Amino acid sequence: MVTDELAAEETPRGAAPRATLAEIAALARVSIATVSKVLNGRDGVSEETRSRVDALLGENNYSRRTRTHLPAPLIEVLCFDIAHAFSASMIAAIERAVRAQGMGLVVTGADADHRPAASWADDVIHRQPRGVILLMSELSARVATRLRSRELPIVTINPFGAPPKETTTIGSADWDGGYAATRHLLELGHRRIAIIKGPEGMRASAQRLAGYRTAMETAGIRVRPEWIKPGRFIHSDGYEQGRALLELPDRPTAIFGSSDLQALGVYDAARAMGLDVPGDVSVVGYGDLSNAESASPPMTTVHVPIDAMAEQALSLVTAQREQLDLPARRVDLPVSLKVRASTAPPAAAP
Repeated sequence: MVTDELAAEETPRGAAPRATLAEIAALARVSIATVSKVLNGRDGVSEETRSRVDALLGENNYSRRTRTHLPAPLIEVLCFDIAHAFSASMIAAIERAVRAQGMGLVVTGADADHRPAASWADDVIHRQPRGVILLMSELSARVATRLRSRELPIVTINPFGAPPKETTTIGSADWDGGYAATRHLLELGHRRIAIIKGPEGMRASAQRLAGYRTAMETAGIRVRPEWIKPGRFIHSDGYEQGRALLELPDRPTAIFGSSDLQALGVYDAARAMGLDVPGDVSVVGYGDLSNAESASPPMTTVHVPIDAMAEQALSLVTAQREQLDLPARRVDLPVSLKVRASTAPPAAAP
């Protein structure tokens, strides 16, 4: 016999009578025990069955009344490439913000497609956290809907792909950062300025490139196709693409890396070729991670407010927890250019 206390919960006064769990089980062609498992977020139900039962529960106003336990004092983080320097810095910032509110953190790595493993949603529902933060990751619409049916707020930092329209997203003002970095190099007198992009499908990558293009076009400079190189925000791409740029017959006098790691890769490529930074090539990064200021020479870079982004994400999770119908929004926090010793006027006229 199912003893779920929600099964006995009365229909609100004035509302149309809702189906009992037995009636929902009949409609879904499953047992009452299976409905109870779905209702309480337990394992042992196929995804297809869970989705079908979830829909019927929602239609009968069970989704908001199914919680039989208070949420755990936890925040779930789904993160692409946990070992990446930016990811590690952001996770540390989220942990500090979460700990300040007396909660804990559960971090799970996403796969190569920036998505969670098939069992991840089951695990999250079983833990009953206060909310979910996605970091450079994405969820299918089906998984996102399933989590929301459990009253789990979802906030995305630096989303990959197009997040579901109901999802609140947080980022930095990446267009501004790309524009400021390029404008700084232009003001130093550079005209042959190259860029190494970030991952395809990531909004931050597209916005940084757009800012670069606008600055160049505003200065009346035609961007040559060979000045734009692909990348994934990692050191090896900075080294490989930096070397390719520096081997051009008419090589650029400045390179803008869309991440600090890419910029450090350019440092190493230049050194391997016997070139000096910034004597032979100026380099700008993006992120202002801890290794930017300690680099040799200290790196000019776009400062991303990582702590503020983490605090904003947690604040928005809390707000959505308190107001379930809070509209989704896009939050872009301001960036600033940190000018250090990796940029200088070009050694010779372009």
